[in-house]
Amino acid sequence: MPITLRLAHLDKRMSLIAMQCRASLENADDRDIFNAHSDVIDIPAKLFEDQAVTVALLDTQIVDFSVVLQCDDGHVELDGLFVEPAYWRQGIGRLLIQRAVQRALKHGRSTLQAIANPHAHAFYQSLGFKQTGITQTQFGPGLLMQYQTRSHLIESRNKTAVCMTHTAV
Repeated sequence: MPITLRLAHLDKRMSLIAMQCRASLENADDRDIFNAHSDVIDIPAKLFEDQAVTVALLDTQIVDFSVVLQCDDGHVELDGLFVEPAYWRQGIGRLLIQRAVQRALKHGRSTLQAIANPHAHAFYQSLGFKQTGITQTQFGPGLLMQYQTRSHLIESRNKTAVCMTHTAV
């Protein structure tokens, strides 16, 4: 079944926050940390207004979302990427990273940056991200990851059909 990428609409905010919680709780090593800080999980309404939130739909079900921010220093920041746990390792997160790279290129940005959970290190490396450091977050150590958008676009490594639109859901 094809995956559709669309801008998210504000009325999906609470369901996306719930998905973020489910995905965060899926890593057993992160559960205690997440439960201690679950009150800070939020997707501010302004991010929907700024068209920073993209969802991936399988048929009509939202299975993934990302938050991509335009930064003043010449890069784009992947501020969040959360996949419904039942859909992990199916290439859906990769599609949203590809969309973020396309967005960076469209806006003339040279890099896509992310602070990654150490559990996601191999995922980001497989997409061509390089680790540039480590930072401390309220959830523990985060990996500073960077992708050079000008060097090449991420190649899709799966057969998932993609229909990209700019229609809000």
